[in-house]
Parts: sequence; structure tokens; C-alpha cells
Amino acid sequence: MYNPRFSSQFQEEDTIMKIIETDRLFIRQLTVDDAGFIVELLNDPSFIQNIGDRKVRTVENARAYILNGPAASYAKNGFGLGLVSLKETGESIGICGLIKRNELEDVDVGYAFLPRYWSRGYAVESALAVKEYAKNEVGLRRLVAIIDPANQGSIRVIEKIGMTFEKMIKLSEDDIELKLFSCEL
Repeated sequence: MYNPRFSSQFQEEDTIMKIIETDRLFIRQLTVDDAGFIVELLNDPSFIQNIGDRKVRTVENARAYILNGPAASYAKNGFGLGLVSLKETGESIGICGLIKRNELEDVDVGYAFLPRYWSRGYAVESALAVKEYAKNEVGLRRLVAIIDPANQGSIRVIEKIGMTFEKMIKLSEDDIELKLFSCEL
């Protein structure tokens, strides 16, 4: 049976960094030290196609992305995207976490993995852990996910964690229509 474990780890600045542990993975807050990995992930053609071009091309761009995105979300919301790494090797393989978007009423679960780690169950394992974290640690009662209709792999992940299609939405007037999935927690 699946049972994520939650713990805390202290950073040098003495702020608490939440850790989610599954059978095979650790999920922790992103830091500027993860900038090299973020450059690789955000410039992967699959990321650009399925999520969008964040125009993060250098380590400096990635540090700013981390500080203005995930780190700002941790400070404001108490949650954000986290770095997913393999327990066995410590290798960074993707990101997964909770996102509060101004355009959505509910918190969104988001994830992205380097293609060499696809089809191994890591996205499902990490998304399930984040879903449990959202319920048990953050206290959310509902969770959503937004997905490009062409991204069938991501749709399968969301369905495997118990989310169902609700409706089509646009985050902005010039955006494509996205599928909104949801679940009660």
C-alpha cells in the first residue's frame, strides 16, 4: 500500500524545508543550487511542447525562476513546486508540487520529468504523494490539474491519482483550451 512520509530538514538559513518521501523518491523545496537541473528540464523539448517555453536559458535565468516562482510560492502560500530525486542515487529527475494560480480558484498539482524517467511510475508516485500532502499537511479539500488535451501521458497520470475531467478552460484569452481535472480530498 502507498504511504508517503513527511519530514523536515533544516537549511543553512535555519528555515524549514519540507521533505516528502515515498518508496523510491524524495520531494523537497527547490533552491538556487538546483538551477543547473532547472535549465535542463525547462529547455527539454517535451517541457516546452506540453507546458510552455519559460525562456530560462542560463543558470542565472534558472536562479531567478526559482526565486520568483517556487521560492516565492513557499513564502506566500507555504507550498510550491519541489525537486523530485531518486532515493537510491540522489539524482534529480523532475519537479512536482502544488501551484496557486491567480486564474484558478483551487490549487493545482503540477509536475514535469525529464523524458529518460518517463514510464517508470515516478510521476504517479510523486503526484500521489503531493496529493496526500495537500490533504494532510496543507489542509486542502479540493485539488485541480490543468493539462494540454494533446498530452495523453499527463492525462493518464492525473487519472491514475483519482482525478476526473471537469471542463475545458482557458487561463488567458490568448491561451489554448486546457482540460481541467479535479478531485475532492
